[in-house]
Amino acid sequence: MPELNHSDAPPPFPILIGDIGGTNARFSILADAGSEPEHFPVVQTANFETIDDAIKLTLEKSKVRPRAAILAMAGPVQGDEIPLTNCDWVIRPKTMIANLGIEDVLVINDFEAQALAIAEISDEHRQTIGEASGNMTASRVVLGPGTGLGVGALVHTQHQWVPVPGEGGHIDLGPRTERDLQIWPHLEPIEGRISAEQVICGRGLQNLYHAICAADGIEPSLKEPADITNHALAGTNAQAEETLTLFVTYLGRVAGDIAMVFMARGGVYLSGGIPQKILPALQKPEFRAAFEDKAPHTEMMKTIPTHVVINPLAALSGLATYARKPKSFGLATEGRRWRR
Repeated sequence: MPELNHSDAPPPFPILIGDIGGTNARFSILADAGSEPEHFPVVQTANFETIDDAIKLTLEKSKVRPRAAILAMAGPVQGDEIPLTNCDWVIRPKTMIANLGIEDVLVINDFEAQALAIAEISDEHRQTIGEASGNMTASRVVLGPGTGLGVGALVHTQHQWVPVPGEGGHIDLGPRTERDLQIWPHLEPIEGRISAEQVICGRGLQNLYHAICAADGIEPSLKEPADITNHALAGTNAQAEETLTLFVTYLGRVAGDIAMVFMARGGVYLSGGIPQKILPALQKPEFRAAFEDKAPHTEMMKTIPTHVVINPLAALSGLATYARKPKSFGLATEGRRWRR
């Protein structure tokens, strides 16, 4: 069995990079620091018993044999057996090294990868909301409403970018307006509180829609988050329209809170599938108004830019950026890196 070695030497090329979610896994291979990644078809996690099986099939499609793997996964990284939060896969780096011919495995949180992705993001991969311009070497944050609400930060210090993972999606979210107070009794608390993730994610969109219908005394007619957003954007259902308006309002509030925590003058980035799909709603006044409404610091908030990440492979891009220039990042690897 391979022994742990916590050397600071960078992972050797070629490198397999992977973004492992509860439903989908995306892989690519970076042959060397100067090459573009070789991308592979999206893997449905339900179609494979283990991540090792999915990697074996992926590697059959490439002539390049990776020596290292850098994997981002949805969940905390602890111990030699790392379960994913929303699927049955368990990442076992020692087994990968023994059975897949890989000699170096690094596993990080998926929102660390999203944070790495915004270190060198190009204009073509982001859509700016509002007119503000930011300090490009200042700290940044990323929020990703999707299956849940992921939150991460990228802090610039000592000439390095340091990705900071967290569980910011589970902070409290409370009512502020009269309409909020009408809706809140119809949101189901978890152990006595409403967290941001209960409202600002896919199922949160449904929770909010049902609460609005209950406050209005009508029976909900829409079943899926996509139905709600489609009717909202088309203007064909009043409750769906209000749901989306309040969704972006609450997202703006939380994004502003996280921006203040990290003094994110370098900008706030919204990643994941939902922000891309609801971009027209985010471009309306409500999101920025809620983001900036942080008295006594409203004027400061107006100077912080907000962006939607429109790169579907953002996490892979972030991992590739790290693989090419690991010394540019203060990424903690102790306890998360295994070597032959």
